[in-house]
Amino acid sequence: MSVPSPATPENGRPAAIRQQRGWLRQGALLLLAMACGMLVANNPFRPSSDNPDATARGYLRFKEILSYVDRDYADSVDTEGLADYAVTQMLEKLDPHSVYIPARDREKTDSFLQSDYDGIGIEFNVFRDTMTVVAPLSSGPAAQAGVQPGDQILSLGGKRVSGAHLSMTQLTQLLRGPRGSSVAMVLRRRHQANPISLSVARSRIANASIDAAYLIDEQTGYIKVSRFASNTYDEFKAVLADLRRQGLTRLVLDLRGNPGGYLDRATRLADEFIAGSRKIVYTDGKGEQYDSQTYAKIAGEFEEGPLVVLVDEGSASAAEVVAGALQDHDRAIIVGRRTFGKGLVQQPISLSDGGELRLTIARYYTPAGRSIQKPYGANYAEYASELSGRSARGELQSADSIRFTKELRFRTDHGRTVYGGGGIMPDVFVPRDSLAHSAYYTKLLSHGVVRAFALFFYQTHKAELEGLRFEQFNATFRISDAQLASLATQAAQDGVKADAAAVRRCAPLLRNQLKAYIARSAYGLMPYYTVLREQDMELQRALHAVSDSTAQLALLGK
Repeated sequence: MSVPSPATPENGRPAAIRQQRGWLRQGALLLLAMACGMLVANNPFRPSSDNPDATARGYLRFKEILSYVDRDYADSVDTEGLADYAVTQMLEKLDPHSVYIPARDREKTDSFLQSDYDGIGIEFNVFRDTMTVVAPLSSGPAAQAGVQPGDQILSLGGKRVSGAHLSMTQLTQLLRGPRGSSVAMVLRRRHQANPISLSVARSRIANASIDAAYLIDEQTGYIKVSRFASNTYDEFKAVLADLRRQGLTRLVLDLRGNPGGYLDRATRLADEFIAGSRKIVYTDGKGEQYDSQTYAKIAGEFEEGPLVVLVDEGSASAAEVVAGALQDHDRAIIVGRRTFGKGLVQQPISLSDGGELRLTIARYYTPAGRSIQKPYGANYAEYASELSGRSARGELQSADSIRFTKELRFRTDHGRTVYGGGGIMPDVFVPRDSLAHSAYYTKLLSHGVVRAFALFFYQTHKAELEGLRFEQFNATFRISDAQLASLATQAAQDGVKADAAAVRRCAPLLRNQLKAYIARSAYGLMPYYTVLREQDMELQRALHAVSDSTAQLALLGK
């Protein structure tokens, strides 16, 4: 299993990866880290069989120092907090992906890989410290109770949440609870003078990992996989079979921003595209017990036909395994930018205190022998900032800025040259959209201004939108210059400094994003992705590649 970043439940936005931590090399704490988590009466210390004397000495040193700190330190101390800190520092010294997860955080972390959860089924965001419904999930408890996009949630379970400075995680915890239990909600709705009180019964909510699956034209399918969760393979099989029935003969598989997940779900998905019994991935660890080789086993649903895989710097771990296998076997064209480079395998180990150790026990290698893991040293902060370094070096804008080591040159099945050294380099490079990552546009999105503006527009024009089919809306709707100016004014009130020149530069993106958000509220998730496609340069390049059979054969060396 490869461990991705956790996500906020109830369809909130994905949680950020661990914040950078400074290296505080206090000798006592590092010694403390040698055996932290073992001091439990029912879990006696067992020294390593490879180096028992050194392990025992480290354990005894830890025990002695912890005892002195607890007993004699000048101030009162939180020894468990010190232990957690020490463990974190120790594991970061090993590699960037070995982690200790305290018992209190396991449920939140594990929810990322669950195919469902107990809740009321809403997607929400926080605007001006007010919890706002972006969309109730179709047929979910909240939708059935009458919750609407744009509703502002004032209280949950009798607890005031508007203006309470609560985090997304805290708000999510108030929404979740045992199946069958109810949560009382007080809502404020536009054009209604009095608040609305509801009681919504929690139920099991599907936590889909396939964000979108539809036909772009009569032949070309598009499937976006956001992570490899427990039910991802089953979801994928179902949507692929449905698209095949609709006429799919070529496919774009979108793995951009996919941080990984369960390896076996990823390899089973890859097996749907790879014929015969060819290798998909192998792992190499300290001992043979952690060495493994995974091969294609089944007759897949789409072993022939044009295939393009979209990746970017946010594609990691199990997503890289899929991309690497398909590239090595010349089964797909990889389009986008070099992937993250997370090729370390973590084994989850349950601890007696309820926590979990996810310890690196091997490395992933593609069928051609490329290590997916990018280089790392002892400095976690440097590793965490590696993606920023790519931007500074110009790697996200030009393929020529990427330097490959000749010693790490490999060959695909048909003799094409590919390189190791970290991540999967695409066959077709697409520079990152500089406007989409400009300071002004990024601030508008991060402050929630664009989404809030779209929700306000939807509420104001709800009757008109309900009178239009999506096809009519998509063909005729356009955000005006006056509306963009109004957005900029609202943004200035929310702390995003006015910049008329930046608004003009970002105008096409802003119009498209606003239109997509309005479509999300009025028509659902698939229309949202349909609108976004218009300004998605990477997807447009992928569509060109998947439809140009001559170019595809040339790129794949066939």
